[in-house]
Amino acid sequence: MKKLDSAKDFARYAIGEVVVIALRDGYVDMPPTRLRHAGDRPFGADLPQQVALVDGKLRLSVNAFLIIEGDQHILIDAGAANAWEPTMGSLLGALGDAGLAREDIGTVAFTHTHEDHINGIVAADGSDAFPKLDRLLVPKDEIPLFDKEARLARFRQRRSPLENGFKLSPSVTAHQAHGHAVGHTAFEVTNAGESLLIWGDVVHVPSIQFARPEVTWEYDANQAEARSTRERLMRRASKPSFFVAGAHLDFPGIGRIAEEDGGYRYIPI
Repeated sequence: MKKLDSAKDFARYAIGEVVVIALRDGYVDMPPTRLRHAGDRPFGADLPQQVALVDGKLRLSVNAFLIIEGDQHILIDAGAANAWEPTMGSLLGALGDAGLAREDIGTVAFTHTHEDHINGIVAADGSDAFPKLDRLLVPKDEIPLFDKEARLARFRQRRSPLENGFKLSPSVTAHQAHGHAVGHTAFEVTNAGESLLIWGDVVHVPSIQFARPEVTWEYDANQAEARSTRERLMRRASKPSFFVAGAHLDFPGIGRIAEEDGGYRYIPI
């Protein structure tokens, strides 16, 4: 995997003939009690020292990823636009900084339907963020949740269910990664002998959840399943020629995983 260029809010990479662009939507600050021990017990004074806080809170990057294969432009997640915290909503600007137009995006696929992943398909001015959108893919089990979002009502007749094994393009395949959300989905990009797993919210706090993948997140729909999925995907992604991309890994959110001391270590690229 080769880095091509970057700026403050985007970073462009090549995997063989496929281009992947990390796009920064912004960040969100969360209380450290969102991190959970087994049994849904929040961290408190026992929070490990390696977990950095900003004004007493966890700072989570919010990233999306654009895959360009041939003439297909596939956006994985869309950020929050102006629907949540004012520290988010940079995705369209990042897209422009990378030399792309909103009209270039033909497919948007969601890892899951939490607000920092889906609301960006409506721009801050209320227009369609991607006016040439012809495929909107929502994990099948989360379509009822998507349909409850009043902001996104205009898209209800346009969304299609996304199932395990679905091929978005010759190099991009959807894989179930349930736990954080009922239909949580990852996307594997494979080309020229390398793979990139765009895994959504498998990890929220990289400073602890790689070394201790058993640590869960308050908002995981099923913490035991989220833990099992994280351990499974980390084990798989620790193989040679494998990379991961995460919605909440520090921007640009792409790196490798190595096994270390019974856990894992994240190595940004």
